[in-house]
Amino acid sequence: MGLAYNLPRGIRPDVEDWEAEYDSMEVVMDIKRSIESGGHEVILMEAVPEKFIPILTSEKIDIVYNFAEGTFSRAREAQVPAILSFYNIPYSGSDATTLAVCLDKALTKQILLTKDIKTPRFQVIRSPQEKLRKNMRFPLILKLNAEGSSKGISETGLVHDYEEFKKEIDRLFSIYNEPVLVEEFIRGREFTIGVLQEGNKYRVLPIMEIHFKHGKQFYSYKVKKNSDYYVDYTCPAKIDSAQERKLKNMAVKICKTLEVKDVARMDLRVSEEDGNPYFLEINPLPGMAKGFSDLPRIAEIAGFAYEDLVLHILENAMQRNGLLERVTV
Repeated sequence: MGLAYNLPRGIRPDVEDWEAEYDSMEVVMDIKRSIESGGHEVILMEAVPEKFIPILTSEKIDIVYNFAEGTFSRAREAQVPAILSFYNIPYSGSDATTLAVCLDKALTKQILLTKDIKTPRFQVIRSPQEKLRKNMRFPLILKLNAEGSSKGISETGLVHDYEEFKKEIDRLFSIYNEPVLVEEFIRGREFTIGVLQEGNKYRVLPIMEIHFKHGKQFYSYKVKKNSDYYVDYTCPAKIDSAQERKLKNMAVKICKTLEVKDVARMDLRVSEEDGNPYFLEINPLPGMAKGFSDLPRIAEIAGFAYEDLVLHILENAMQRNGLLERVTV
């Protein structure tokens, strides 16, 4: 089987988070060893044109374990699945359509709103000259619309008036030159939820609560990179059974609406103002850094060793594609 991934290929020295979404070789090898522990032969495939296509067309590959982020454009996460579909090669994780939609935060929100899933009021700013709508209420949080891993979210990303907003918009466009999602900041408790697909059902893992420390209120790139210092986690979250049921049902509804396959992790906030949960974003290619990323941490609480988590994702994909009779947990 193939293992599709991306590695950093030379960052901009003046922008710390330029390739924040790409994994280290250590993560690649951890996943490779996990797959091999299930008795599978693994071929590494770095998802860049000069390497990926030649291997794909010269080797006999039964299925690809995909965690490649792609390169360039807001549809980059869809690139590898689209190529694999073109060659009719099965792969793990969601298809190109779901990955393209989910990377675009605003588009995801627009779809979920049709299913009455609450999300903070938002606006996409496509140029520094675009005006902020009058119905947008401060404080606002600014993030790149089609990026993950907190790329572009700085310590100045939470703005409290128009002057701060304009300064942050100008900063983001001067560095990244891509659309910015402006979102009303929900004050309240933050949760992250991991979901695994098992056959035609979704299994919601124990809910994790994120506790920000040292005056931080959200995941900036700095906070995420230094999460051991700035963040505490509670998993399972200390919430009553009614709230837990509400959040888990919401997670399943989101996965069904977006047609997520095999695995996902999503972020929500419960508003201290009205008590409702608000969807923030979803990652159908969640981070898999052993001992660091949220999904492996949550899965460990649910009883999955790291190797078990990787194999569960792979084996559900094999089952979906008729390569395995049943999923082993």
